Formats: sequence, C-alpha cells, structure tokens
Amino acid sequence: MKITDFILDLLYPRKCVFCGRLMGDEPGRTCSDCRRNLPFVPDGDAKSHGDYYKVCVSCFYYEDKVRDSILNFKFGGRSGYGTEYAKYLAECIENNLKDEFDVITWVPVSKKRYRKRGYDQAKILAEATADILGMKAVRLLDKPVHNKAQSTIDSAEKRRANVMSMYKAVNTDMIKGKRILVIDDIKTTGATLSECSRILLLSEAEEVLCAALAKTRHVDI
Repeated sequence: MKITDFILDLLYPRKCVFCGRLMGDEPGRTCSDCRRNLPFVPDGDAKSHGDYYKVCVSCFYYEDKVRDSILNFKFGGRSGYGTEYAKYLAECIENNLKDEFDVITWVPVSKKRYRKRGYDQAKILAEATADILGMKAVRLLDKPVHNKAQSTIDSAEKRRANVMSMYKAVNTDMIKGKRILVIDDIKTTGATLSECSRILLLSEAEEVLCAALAKTRHVDI
C-alpha cells in the first residue's frame, strides 16, 4: 500500500457503500456480507425493453440496501459511490452488451438540479463505467428545461409526459450512424431512457441501448 493511501485510510476509513460497515482489510467498497446478499438481477432478467431503445440492462433491483445507497448517491452528497457502482455496471454491460455499442453517454440533469446537488450522478457513473471498459463517456444530451422529479410521479403515463421534449442532442456529429449506450442510475418505467433514446434517434443514431445500475422489479410499461 502506498503511504498516501495508508494516510487516507487513517483519516477517511473506507466504508461499504451499501451498509456503511468499515471495510478494514477487505478490498474495494462493498463488504463481504453485501456481496452475498445484495438484490442482484439474475442473468435471465438482466435485459428489459422499452420504447425507442433496443434493450436496457441492469445489475441490481432497486430495493433494500441498493435503494438506500443510490438515494445517498443522488441526494446525500455521496458522489464517490459512483466508482464502486461502476464495477458492477461495467461487468453487467460486458456480459450482456459486449461489442454492441460505439459510444457511451448518460442521462443529464438540469442546470438547476446540478446547482442544487453540485454534481451529475449519471455522468459520474457513466465516466467511471466507461473508464473500466476502456472507453470515454461523451456528452451527447443536454437538459435545458428543469422539470418535476420522476420519483415524485406515480403514473407511468404522467412520467412519459413529464420528460417529453425535456432533452436535446448535442455534439451531433458523434451521434450520426453510431450505436449509443445511454447510462442512468435507476430505471423504473423506462420513460426517461425512452425519451433520451428518441432524441438520439432523431439525430440519426443507428440504434440506442441503455444500462441502469438498478431497476424496479415490475415489468416494463
């Protein structure tokens, strides 16, 4: 261990991103108990479908410790969790979408939400995941309009309406003719991923695939 790492461990001891347990000598930031008991999505259920995107893959169900951890990641200032999450998402993408995409991007937050949080959690997740996959995440979408948070809406139809025309394509020269992988933290109804995919297809992407760290258990709507 490098002396700087040793000092950092003394000052800021590593904790499991899912349960907060001190890691001690265990590697990474997921403790052995969580590795055994987290709600992993089984291989047969990893892929789901929706409008405009070919497929979406996910590695966790959005429940229990995973849900609590992601909420801390999004709203609790725990931006550093993204590096640990990326290990799981990159493995899921490798297992299910290997060689099926050319470019990685993410679902952006609005400027208002960025100012409030101080970071874009999907961007952090996408950049860390792309790095593991030997790629670079590219900004292809912007969200110039601030809308109501999807998590506050309980109707699938209203969720679709809430995100309609909220996104626009940027760096369009990197979209045309490309197979694009869009990364987000959570997939519920798939409305946000569908809208982002629609915008990318209108900018002449060849096809769009998606990956979300976690998804709800219900079937796609």
